[in-house]
Amino acid sequence: MPPRRFRSYAAASWLVALVVVLVACSSSTPNGTVGPRTQTASPISVSPAQGSDKVDPSAPVKVNTTSGILTSVSLTNEDGKAIDGTLTPDKTAWKPNEQLGYGRTYTLKAEGEDVTGPVAPVSTTFTTITPSNQTKVYLNTTGGEAITEGGSYGVGMVIVAHFDEDITDHATAQKHLVVTTDPPVDGAWYWMDNRNAHWRPKEYWKSGTKVNVASNIYGVQVGNGLFGQEDTKINFVIGPSHVSIADDNTKQVEVYENGNLIRTMPTSMGRGGSEVIAGKTFTFWTQPGVYTVMDKANPVIMDSSSYGLPINSRLGYKEAIGWATRISTDGIYLHQLDTTVWAQGNTDTSHGCLNLNQTNAEWFFNFAQPGDVVEVRNTGGPQLQVWQNGDWGMPWDQWVAGSA
Repeated sequence: MPPRRFRSYAAASWLVALVVVLVACSSSTPNGTVGPRTQTASPISVSPAQGSDKVDPSAPVKVNTTSGILTSVSLTNEDGKAIDGTLTPDKTAWKPNEQLGYGRTYTLKAEGEDVTGPVAPVSTTFTTITPSNQTKVYLNTTGGEAITEGGSYGVGMVIVAHFDEDITDHATAQKHLVVTTDPPVDGAWYWMDNRNAHWRPKEYWKSGTKVNVASNIYGVQVGNGLFGQEDTKINFVIGPSHVSIADDNTKQVEVYENGNLIRTMPTSMGRGGSEVIAGKTFTFWTQPGVYTVMDKANPVIMDSSSYGLPINSRLGYKEAIGWATRISTDGIYLHQLDTTVWAQGNTDTSHGCLNLNQTNAEWFFNFAQPGDVVEVRNTGGPQLQVWQNGDWGMPWDQWVAGSA
């Protein structure tokens, strides 16, 4: 067979195949002509939408595809800084790994492909809220000290959420203050004022309880133009049960650990009564109620002028006191006072503190941890108030009524 005829037949076959392929890969227009493949809507969706402003920076940024996979996603701010993010294992969704900032403009771009090849890319530009003011939350003890990560606290531990600005929307702020415990306990927040909310259980904590406190207020509006500055969280544990009972009938402080009496300490408490000094009335009771250990110092400078009693008055004072464990906001301590050892166990002589000898004061100082319970019984004067560190003295129904 002549070679030329064979080559001509092969070329003709290739041309026919090419025409078939071209026809198969093309579409026909209404007038019968062949045109390009119709472009369909992209299967990639992004949020926030294009042009969105006043976006909550804590709200989720989302990229998803309904078919195929994402091949490239980028999120950058107006300065060109890239925000790191993560694809799901199947590459159908993406999210940023860090919070967005206030008052920023971000551009989000996403590309993908399906079985037919690359799909139409998607892009969006949006702007986050610019607050007129921001507030930070500090998670503290009732003594005003920051709760220590992993720290151990007493069975009367009260959690304090302290805001550095006045909060007018208590309900919204409280919704983002979250306490979780293992095992679960029944507890509630109580608003002391516009800057301080206290949380405690209905009953004393059980030793060994694990506690997580989270303030998830970043991006949350808690007042007129006031937004949360950042999120805060802390974990701690409830230590051994330390409950001390100071009974004015016996003039003794009985100290219990996990329900067992481990020490009895003679004391001299507030001498009682009241006097008008420099035009102001002062009372000298150790008020009855349930206190908790707030903090301690050795020594602490006690100054009567700090609550309005002049130092140079007959009952005024300013001196360094050793082994002082504070249990109230208005200056009630269990502390060393050698000059009243003669009265300890039989006579009340103090301005309101619980006087102890050096040995007992030092022992209690080293034993006590923030949140330990000190119950004062059978003394005169008004009941300890919640603002004085008397959280546990408030009936539970009243406590819950103070929640937002």
